[in-house]
Amino acid sequence: MSKSIKKAVVLLSGGLDSTTVLAISQSQGYECYALSFDYGQKQKSELKSAAMAASQFEAAEHRVMKISLSDIGGSALTDDNIDVPNFVESDEIPVTYVPARNTIFLSYALAWAEVLDCQNIFIGVNALDYSGYPDCRQEYIDAFEVMANLATKQSVEGQKINIHTPLIKLNKAQIIQLGLSLDVDYENTTSCYQANDKGEACGVCDACEYRKLGFNKAGIDDPTRYQN
Repeated sequence: MSKSIKKAVVLLSGGLDSTTVLAISQSQGYECYALSFDYGQKQKSELKSAAMAASQFEAAEHRVMKISLSDIGGSALTDDNIDVPNFVESDEIPVTYVPARNTIFLSYALAWAEVLDCQNIFIGVNALDYSGYPDCRQEYIDAFEVMANLATKQSVEGQKINIHTPLIKLNKAQIIQLGLSLDVDYENTTSCYQANDKGEACGVCDACEYRKLGFNKAGIDDPTRYQN
């Protein structure tokens, strides 16, 4: 009898973290089903980056789900009335937080995983460099996994759902070094909160600052394409 295929649904934004996670899951022998979202974000260039990553790492399928978090607003990433701020050191949750975004994305991933008869979901959250987002913490992931194993037909029938967070304890420099060892091309990733249509980064938002710091600490030349 042939060994059953090990499947994974991988949340793929097209950014540095999620692209690294796709590379990790592929290197671990998973048949990867990449899931991206056109959720009403102001900049769409990250979706082009996601498509390139899914192609490079030979995802079995790449789906882009269209949902309208912009109808809810409340975030600088989705609401035209809220500007993306320049980077400022702060312990407060920033206005770039999108209300309940990871809960929504993971719920879609959970639904697709059930259809695929898949028990593994990968997400690129990390707690050491995260910008104060409550849905990037290990406690949150643990709670979602508990919920997932109460909520689905396959879990009730004995197939445990696992939420994998391979970057959770890594900083940006460690993530970059790991990704480079797996042939991630970071020039083709989009992290900026206000990248233009060409995928060029602003260089001054929170995401850009964390990314620049990561390359600097890793001792790697920053391949990011900037607007200026």
